[in-house]
Amino acid sequence: MKNLQDILYKVAIKQVFGITNIDVNQIVFDSRKIEKNDVFIAQKGVQVDGHLYIDKAIALGATAVVCEDFPSDKKEGITYIQVDDANVALAIMASNFYDNPSTKFQVVGVTGTNGKTTIASLLYQLFHKAGYKVGLLSTVKILVDDAEFKATHTTPDSVTINKYLDMMLEAGVEYCFMEVSSHGIHQKRTEGLTFAGGIFTNLSHDHLDYHATFAEYRNVKKQFFDALPNSAFALTNIDDKNGNFMLQNTKAKKYTYALKTLADYKTRILEKQLSGTLISVDGTEVWTKLIGVFNIYNLTAIIATAELLGLDKLEILTIVSQLESVSGRFQYTISDDGITAIVDYAHTPDALKNVLETINDIRTNNESVITVVGCGGDRDKTKRPKMANIASQLSNQAIFTSDNPRTENAQTILDEMEVGVSAENYRKTLTVLDRRQAIKTACKISKTGDIILIAGKGHENYQEINGVRTHFDDLEEVTNCFNQLKKK
Repeated sequence: MKNLQDILYKVAIKQVFGITNIDVNQIVFDSRKIEKNDVFIAQKGVQVDGHLYIDKAIALGATAVVCEDFPSDKKEGITYIQVDDANVALAIMASNFYDNPSTKFQVVGVTGTNGKTTIASLLYQLFHKAGYKVGLLSTVKILVDDAEFKATHTTPDSVTINKYLDMMLEAGVEYCFMEVSSHGIHQKRTEGLTFAGGIFTNLSHDHLDYHATFAEYRNVKKQFFDALPNSAFALTNIDDKNGNFMLQNTKAKKYTYALKTLADYKTRILEKQLSGTLISVDGTEVWTKLIGVFNIYNLTAIIATAELLGLDKLEILTIVSQLESVSGRFQYTISDDGITAIVDYAHTPDALKNVLETINDIRTNNESVITVVGCGGDRDKTKRPKMANIASQLSNQAIFTSDNPRTENAQTILDEMEVGVSAENYRKTLTVLDRRQAIKTACKISKTGDIILIAGKGHENYQEINGVRTHFDDLEEVTNCFNQLKKK
């Protein structure tokens, strides 16, 4: 139990009906999970308005309600607190409830369109290998030192974030690396947190189903850096045209990284292979298992962050050579016949372009690139033709297929993708609605030396159709295909 007055510390309150000097059990924003003596936060969400469930929350045992609009019928014995923004109130209250764990160790946030998972996950790996207790909040998983938990969102809700940060503190964690999504920033999930640093990766077309315009998407990302304290560092990719924009109003100490431009932290690529990349960092040559220019940007951000957090430069570079690729990020397997299959999470036009350019950069002219790609349902429709255009342009063969159609018709999604294919590339495309069959088709038409890219799902191990998730893993599927072909 916590005193409500203590939880409300620093929350901008407009009005109070009732008394705040009461003990509450938990902070809850889902009325279905209310228990006796909880405080209910009525949020105006994208799809549901929590104000409609205030009476239900009280009936289930809530003794206090935080809301933006008072209900017309206020019940005696219940405390009502009116605020301007319930999302902000929830975030601050969640931090207070768990005694502000983010102030007690180093929390670093990573934001941008692509690279968030790779940077956060590899920073976890690096610091773990350096002997520290480390935490991770990512799309793929949540780690509290060595204990692993399932992730449901790129940036969890405020209560979940603080719950895990509190667990990390209890476990003796010294550093936490977390992905910070545009949704999370816009919905104020990171309000009330104290960050030791922020990293900007890049910005390209994504989430325009949620953000009205690209400018709005960019400005939301910038809010994260605007909120950093002067005790933090702000590290930005200066090769990205939005890199400087992110730092315009930040109070944090500003640092840059790049491959092309003059920057505080710069890396040069010396040699590229399918097995890894040879790079030069301040004149020191380092071999990394990471592949692709986009991954060397990620690696440069990782090296810079580790140095800014106080690790020794030589130790950093030694560990960098040991870092393993993140699940579902340019993860590859090779068949007995010498066919390479690459599974990658690339689900934006820019990410797909980066991966295919990397493959084309490494391969010889005799190898064919076969790309299996789809677009998710109930998400940004404007990127569908763009992704189809990129796949057909940069591959010898593009196979369009389903990718989590959710509540949309899978065939309609594919039709919207095909619109983006130019006349000269149309002959290089196939449409195979069933994803398993599409992967099998790619395996059957490939020959020794060819490269199959299976894009869009990466680490995801499910296919979502009409609200039902069934097990589906791209790496498993292509491995099974290779094994079946071997038996024939």
